[in-house]
Amino acid sequence: MDIDFKEYQLRCQLRGHEDDARGICICGDAGIATSSRDRTVRFWTLDESQKRDYIMSKMLLGHTSFVGPLSWIPPNEEFPQGGIVSGGMDTLILVWNLATGEKVQMLKGHKLQVTGIALDGSDIISVSVDCTLRRWRGGQQLEAWEAHNAAIQAIVKLPSGELVTGSSDMTLKLWKGKSCIHTFLGHTDTVRGLAVMPNLGILSASHDGSIKLWAISGELLMEMVGHTSIVYSVDAHASGLIVSGSEDCSAKIWKDGVCVQSIEHPGCVWDAKFLENGDIVTACSDGVVRVWTLYHDKIADAVELDFFASLLSQYKISRKRVGGLKLEDLPGLDALKTPGTSDGQTKVVREGDNGVAYAWNMREQKWDKIGEVVDGPDDMKRPVLDGIQYDYVFDVDIGDGEPVRKLPYNRSENPYDVADQWLLKENLPLSFRQQIVEFILQNTGQKDFTPDPLFRDPYTGSSAYIPGAPSKLPDAAKPSYKHIPKKGMLVFDSAQFDGILRKISEFNNTLLSDKEKKCSSLNEGDMSRLSAIVKILKDTSHYHSSRFSDVDVALTMKLLKTWPVPMLFPVIDVMRMIVLHPDGVAKLLQYVKNENDIVSELIKKVTASPPLPANLLTSIRVVTNLFKNSCYHAWLLVHRGEILDAFSSCCSSSNKNVQMSYATLLLNYAVLLIEKKDEEGQSQVLSAALEMAEEDTVDSDSRFRALVAIGSLMLEGLVRRVALDFDVVNIVKAAKASKDAKIAEVAADIELVAKQN
Repeated sequence: MDIDFKEYQLRCQLRGHEDDARGICICGDAGIATSSRDRTVRFWTLDESQKRDYIMSKMLLGHTSFVGPLSWIPPNEEFPQGGIVSGGMDTLILVWNLATGEKVQMLKGHKLQVTGIALDGSDIISVSVDCTLRRWRGGQQLEAWEAHNAAIQAIVKLPSGELVTGSSDMTLKLWKGKSCIHTFLGHTDTVRGLAVMPNLGILSASHDGSIKLWAISGELLMEMVGHTSIVYSVDAHASGLIVSGSEDCSAKIWKDGVCVQSIEHPGCVWDAKFLENGDIVTACSDGVVRVWTLYHDKIADAVELDFFASLLSQYKISRKRVGGLKLEDLPGLDALKTPGTSDGQTKVVREGDNGVAYAWNMREQKWDKIGEVVDGPDDMKRPVLDGIQYDYVFDVDIGDGEPVRKLPYNRSENPYDVADQWLLKENLPLSFRQQIVEFILQNTGQKDFTPDPLFRDPYTGSSAYIPGAPSKLPDAAKPSYKHIPKKGMLVFDSAQFDGILRKISEFNNTLLSDKEKKCSSLNEGDMSRLSAIVKILKDTSHYHSSRFSDVDVALTMKLLKTWPVPMLFPVIDVMRMIVLHPDGVAKLLQYVKNENDIVSELIKKVTASPPLPANLLTSIRVVTNLFKNSCYHAWLLVHRGEILDAFSSCCSSSNKNVQMSYATLLLNYAVLLIEKKDEEGQSQVLSAALEMAEEDTVDSDSRFRALVAIGSLMLEGLVRRVALDFDVVNIVKAAKASKDAKIAEVAADIELVAKQN
């Protein structure tokens, strides 16, 4: 199909998503499916009344976190109106019947975010940040293998039947069955998007800003460079046109390797796809899905075009920088009504979408226009403090609980003058002058700096700087973080023992009155023994010397195995405190190490559907308290996957105490996995913590702990790059706007880590 290329223009805007629109799936002639950070999949059909707009006909609810890749199941006997397969950050793959809008399958197996889906006949193929490729048939996993040594970001099926995957390891791999036929090398950063180029080969989009066209043999046929940031997606049309979507807020159309049009958007373009007729669909971070057309009779009306132009203009103003300042922060033309104070004084004001410089003409008492101000490439990189650009802006932590101070410096300045002025401004002792000067010289690479022999300290009359003198601020150049990294383990060590015993006694009386369950009840001797256990637990001052008898622990374990599930939580609470007692935790070890692992059995029992909040709360806290003792660290590492999977539903629990307990479990796991340098484990905890951090219903304290886990894993763990692939920047952006000071502070910490090279 040939297209006589003209410029694409807006056809319509599909509004409905409440957060970033992330993925697009063209569903034949049936319509368009889109996915979003708002956890929904929406299906849009052509408005039959005017054949230009699309209207939302279905909203598919089932994912518990943001939804990404989508795939279309053409109509068949099982799905007479077709079906949709969706993958989410919640690690799930859901299959939807479009006729009913219901999910008919839930595929569980991936440990981390699902990033790509392809159909191979009736089989579903999925890839994930967990580095695996999995094949599903009839709702069951058929096979799985580790396909890359880093997160897999995309998958596409070739017309010939082979599969191609793209990964954060910067490679593409061509698969025939489970055999890798070829590895494509050439990208210098994450391969984020893939598409088939009809009759030519494979297209790849990368974080390195490029799009590459490869022959199936592995030969690089073409490279398209034009985006100024990450390229998230790429697609091809039978006409030979290519479209790409990028972090630079544009969708670009390419013909024969040349960019023939760049369509600006009011946000990041996460995905871009061609309709069969050559129209383009884009998914934007402003939550709007847009359709662009070459056909004159399908172009949006003037009102819609003007509205979009206004929206785009406002967005550009909000992002544009002039002299290091946001354009929207510049004063308007009214600022020129105020006379200048000296001849040649300059002032920059906002005129429309531009910043314009004026100089004060003292003789004529007016502002003379100099011209438009634009940022050069280097201007964008120079730090700004109080509206002024500097070569450096350092964070200086002076300790003693004082806030971090900003120290600006230009290489052309005298470091002595800068130090003196800064100390006076910050109201700090002048005795710090020597350390500040040395700190500036050391961190600006001026190791061979020669002091001016004519320089005299204005306060002492002597030269204050002594080359080679020890500095008392050696760590000041390091970024200063308020809440990360987290060190040490958190535990739940308070208990209402009298209430626990009363509840056990109440449940025991219920069992005694039930003929069928009477055999599980406790006799007077057992109740007396439980009271003795509680007495030991209450006396914390003698934890170093008190001991449990083997019979004490055996009784507790027996109750955990034999009592009805709804009655378990007070017994689990006793166990929670036993594991904080040095002797109790040691005696419990024999019940964990053997093949009848009591803790694993307990987790399976209390998380079986439908789980009781009281059981979830107490059992999570038992596992969380195990982190305190290093002899359980190996067990916690071995069972990490099943523990996190079992308690994953706690993220969306309506019980704030359950949320807090789950967040604490994640934080303790983060600390342990950083220590053990376990990258796979860190990735799983990171995924769970990110899901919790962006969950609107999570209370602020739990969200804070999840964010601390994320920041710690990024700063001292091995998953900073994975976090960036998980789109941590947008999650943190939302957290920074929180009214809760702690959340905003830790979000700022994470943002600082994300910006580091």
